[in-house]
Amino acid sequence: MSKEKIVAAYEDLADSYNELIDHKPHNAYYDRPNTLKLIPDVLGKHVLDAACGSGKYAEILLERGATITGFDISPRMITLAKERNHGNGNFFVHDLSMPMKMLEDESFDTVVCALAMHYLEDWNLTIQEFCRVLKPNGAFVLSIEHPFFEHLYFKSKKYFEIEPVKATWSGFGKRIKMHSFRRPLMECIKPITDNGFYIDQLVEPKPVPEFEKYDRRHFKELNTFPSFMHLRAIKRT
Repeated sequence: MSKEKIVAAYEDLADSYNELIDHKPHNAYYDRPNTLKLIPDVLGKHVLDAACGSGKYAEILLERGATITGFDISPRMITLAKERNHGNGNFFVHDLSMPMKMLEDESFDTVVCALAMHYLEDWNLTIQEFCRVLKPNGAFVLSIEHPFFEHLYFKSKKYFEIEPVKATWSGFGKRIKMHSFRRPLMECIKPITDNGFYIDQLVEPKPVPEFEKYDRRHFKELNTFPSFMHLRAIKRT
């Protein structure tokens, strides 16, 4: 699967993504509230927003008193993150799958990575880097597509394999073909526990009530079967 295709897709949808992200139901009333519940108090803390997109999580965490560093593979997303946050925070272009050599050991209290790890075939190096940059007992908060949902959605016949998949997105105002990797539950857990963390919480979320005002059909569906899964892992000492 071509990484360039993923970058091109996000460059293409970045502006519409940024315009809609405040109230797009799956993000604003499903992913974000459930991810934010897992993030420890950030007042006076250093937070890494990995694959930060146009900076919505950063905006919220800055308002809560965090010092934010964020990166994304999409240059346009980084431009929008800087604009959204009015010069607050440190944002730069970086590939989530590559070593984070610009970040010092044990320099963050929390790492947040929302709906991005599915673009990586192998999670191990990235999780190792998150562990390296976190302080002892630091928290890694992750949201991903639920592996059981993806198995059904992509009609996979190879549940136990990590396999490339693609879907057509239409929720950001244009049809975008998005490439990613589907993986079994074991391959969502093992890279975390093998690389310096223990899992503190695992949440199969439900949407918050505001979701229903924007999308009644998916509100009903998400209250019967999850599309996402949220984890909090703690760096072992």
